[in-house]
Amino acid sequence: MEWLISLLTLTVLEIVLGIDNIIFITILTDKLPKADRLRIQRIGLILALAFRVGLLLSISWLMGLTQPAFGLMGWEPSAKDLVLLAGGLFLLAKTTSELHSKVNHLEHSGSKNPHTQDNGSDEDSSKILASTKAKASKRRMATGIIIQIILIDLVFSFDSILTAVGLSDQIQVMIAAVVISMIVMLLMADSIGQFIQKQPSLQILALSFLMLIGFMLLIEGFHFEVPKGYLYFALAFSTSVELLRQRFERKQPRQ
Repeated sequence: MEWLISLLTLTVLEIVLGIDNIIFITILTDKLPKADRLRIQRIGLILALAFRVGLLLSISWLMGLTQPAFGLMGWEPSAKDLVLLAGGLFLLAKTTSELHSKVNHLEHSGSKNPHTQDNGSDEDSSKILASTKAKASKRRMATGIIIQIILIDLVFSFDSILTAVGLSDQIQVMIAAVVISMIVMLLMADSIGQFIQKQPSLQILALSFLMLIGFMLLIEGFHFEVPKGYLYFALAFSTSVELLRQRFERKQPRQ
């Protein structure tokens, strides 16, 4: 019976810890066509599952990563700390870039020049060239997104698995919890993605949440522990306030 309680606890914990992974993948794939978006979201979550199972099967190596790697003026970071620091910096840089892109998109939407003229037959060749360039650009974008997903999957996998190891000593239970949680997240990913994509304000909120996670990873890399419960409570509270605000605006009489 003890193993069942451990399994349920770990599964719920892995789902909660995986929400930030889903949000990050959703934000990254937002610019892709819907068919590619769903495919790459699934690839990202399957890679996350593979990383987690691989780390669980290498627990002795993983626990060795918590030992100091070197010393520098009294600071003795482990390999895990360095991964958290690198992941935190990457997440901060990426979310800042995405926030800047979102704000610029809102500022410049509708700014296209309406006085463009038709150039006759030149337009056909321009369209063909533009189509070829667009396909090549889409392939490069998809490849870049997959690489970024792999990098952040590594960081989130370390965090997730080290938490799991602290709660259970049965490898089979941990693997089962990771697999079940990933199946649940694969089923939830599309719904969460569509919900976030329809709400620009929630996209900004999600990016702000990811920026907070990046900052938290940096802090953890310097051995300052921040209870994750506070972080997820802040996310739930701010999301609830935003949804209430949207509902209030919808009920307001139109002027």
